[in-house]
Amino acid sequence: MVLVEGDYCLELEVRCLKQWYAPQNHLFVCEHVAEPTRCLGPRRHQRFCIDRYEFPNRPGVRPMVMQNFYQAQVHCFGRGKRVCTESEWTKACEGPQDKPFPYGYRRDPAKCRGDRPYGFPDKTKVLERDAGELERLWQGVPSGSQPECVSDYGVHDMPGNADELAASETHRLGTRSDWDNVTTGGPWYHGVRNMCRPKIYSHDESFAYYYLSWRCCAEADGKPTDPRAPKQIERNMSFARVQQLAEHSWKLPFNPLVPGDPGYSPAGPR
Repeated sequence: MVLVEGDYCLELEVRCLKQWYAPQNHLFVCEHVAEPTRCLGPRRHQRFCIDRYEFPNRPGVRPMVMQNFYQAQVHCFGRGKRVCTESEWTKACEGPQDKPFPYGYRRDPAKCRGDRPYGFPDKTKVLERDAGELERLWQGVPSGSQPECVSDYGVHDMPGNADELAASETHRLGTRSDWDNVTTGGPWYHGVRNMCRPKIYSHDESFAYYYLSWRCCAEADGKPTDPRAPKQIERNMSFARVQQLAEHSWKLPFNPLVPGDPGYSPAGPR
């Protein structure tokens, strides 16, 4: 794991100098950000440990996908860790200088794998975790194989390649999307955010997908790590309940194996 220590900016000005519209996703993709970014709000000091790579945190191995937030929590718990919070993930990506991309201020999908053509998934097959369909859709690269996709803290593959889950700290009052998780980073496709700070708040905890992974964090300095997400702690939700939800999230059983293990399949056990 990598130690990250720094002051996270709660309100960062990221002024885009050049952008283009992606109609398929109804968003503007920023190509060039004014240097430097400016912190317009308070800062919060952070000191934590984060996996250098996406789960299972092994260089040369594909990131694990097709696990939802509860299942990701159980995987991290099995290693004495927890799913990273959204601000931890962002700080590890932005680095000490609050960069919009881990490598600087100009978007480069060749450094952090992006701008791949859309795969047009068969959603029924994805829901059923059809191994052939998941393999057809895969356009990512193994963890650690992008030498320029590294943040100033030494964390690899953050925007681009696989999208990632993180634990939400944001309460979206008056909406129906106040979930325990967010998605962050952006996948390998053309016309997606692929920056450090933007998040998607519209997927609930049962959402799993063929390009969605995560990474684990832990408290620094040997302090105990609570495996629950911040909002779960606020609700006094037990981790036993998280484990129960992980087990019953899908029609197919929860897959305890990880990429690189004998018998592993992204489709889960047969």
